[in-house]
Order: sequence, then structure tokens, then C-alpha cells
Amino acid sequence: MRWWGFVISFLILSSAATGQEDLLSMLEEEVTAEEVKAIFKTTRIINGHSIENTPHRILDIKISHRFGFLKNGIYDLFGLDGATIRLGADYGLTPKLTIGFGRSTLEKVYDGYIKYKLITQQTGLRHIPINLSYVGTASVRTLRIEDPNASDLFSSRWFYTHQLLLARKFSESFSMQLMPTFVHRNLVQTNAEKNDVYAIGIGGRQKLSKRVSINFEYFYVLPDQLTDRYKNSLSFGFDIETGGHVFQLHFTNSTAMIEKGFVAETLGDWGEGEIHFGFNISRVFSL
Repeated sequence: MRWWGFVISFLILSSAATGQEDLLSMLEEEVTAEEVKAIFKTTRIINGHSIENTPHRILDIKISHRFGFLKNGIYDLFGLDGATIRLGADYGLTPKLTIGFGRSTLEKVYDGYIKYKLITQQTGLRHIPINLSYVGTASVRTLRIEDPNASDLFSSRWFYTHQLLLARKFSESFSMQLMPTFVHRNLVQTNAEKNDVYAIGIGGRQKLSKRVSINFEYFYVLPDQLTDRYKNSLSFGFDIETGGHVFQLHFTNSTAMIEKGFVAETLGDWGEGEIHFGFNISRVFSL
């Protein structure tokens, strides 16, 4: 009886120990289930939105600047004599919701947007392989119309954009993002242009060091959406982080810094040297 009692006691204790180890293992997995962060350095890849949100209760002031075309040569110092500027402010209303507002010198456009994070990439027990966000933008052109006989309805000045951002951080150094995009323009310049424009964007980031990365961004407009005078937006650049600032230096064929402009109305041709040098500067404040 003592021998059998010893065996039964040993089996019970072994089973309890195994169950305890399994429970500890599950708890460890839950602890390691965490959000993948720093997919991109800031909330913009170059022109377009990145998957990143402005943190909760943080105000992000952005100054975006595009010089003239490089092809203009030494006469205007390779575009430095001309400039297009957008001043903007982004605010993290909640951890998942960012709102923003800006004003561009090009066509004197005011724009506002919301960005909401739907899915967050996670590792561990709850493995989620991608990030998904929605961006909705509304903008209004306030440039005066020179022709006094032209129709100038206020509703004709509005433009809208809807985007999905699908991003994944593949490693500590490399991230990519897809951007299905829909642009609606209440008024277009010619009958040959369409009010609705569909495009797909792709962007990426490769870290070169702890504080420096190289970025690219391309928006492909689906066939028969635009006239031949418009081009697809293509941009390359660098992100440089210095404390509370992030400097983005880049080259792009797009003059505008809002979706209606760089997705649907890019005029620059890389093959003709119609390339802008530009930068974005970001400074954050805790409120």
C-alpha cells in the first residue's frame, strides 16, 4: 500500500507541476504579445500618410517645403528661388485617432483629415501580421478666379480623399506600406478629366542607422483615370531624427503636398528633370 501510495502521489504532483508549467508558459506568451512600433519614423512617408499616428495628447507641427524644378538650372539656383509650402498641425485625439489641419500656398488650399487605426501589428500569443488604418481628407481651394464670367460655386472648390493604409514591419530595419486611394474632385479643369480617380500607392523605409533611414513612395493611377499631361507621383528621400525634430529630405516630381494634388495632378516628369527638392520638418509638443 505504501509503495502504491507513493506512486500515486508522485503522479499527482507531476501532473500539477506540468499544469503549472503550462500556465506559466501561457502567461509568458501573453506578456510577449506586444504591439510592433516604429514602422515609420513619422506620420508621413514623403508626401503621403504613413501608418503612424500622432501619439495621444501630442501636437505635431509640420512645415513642408518644395522648391522649384531642378531643371531650371543655375538661373534660379536649381529651383531654390521658387517655393511651395504647407503648414500643418496634427494632434493625437486618442491613441488610435489623429486629426490634422493644414494650409498650402499652392492654390491657397486648406485641408483637414482624420486617421483612425483599425488593426495593429502584434507579436506573441496574439499574432497580427499587419497594420491597417483609414484616412479621410477634405480640402477646399480658396484661390481667386481671374475670369469674372466663370462660374464660382463654393461647392466646386471642394475635394475629398479616402485611403486605406496597410503596413507591415518586416524587420527592425525594413517596413513597407500599400495605399489604395480614392480621390474625388467636385470640379475638374477639362471634360477629358474624371471627377473620381482611383490609385494604388506603395511606400517603404529602410533604416541606414539608428537615426537615419531612406524612404520611397510611388502612386500608380489606374488606367484611363487621367489625361496624358499628368504623371504618377514618384519620390525618394531620407529621414533624419535629431531629438525632438525629424527632418525629411527628398526628391519628388509632385508639387502639391495633399492627396488631391500629388495623386491626381502631378505634372513633373522625372525623365525631363522636372524634380523638386524638398523637405518636411516635424516638431512635437506635449499638451
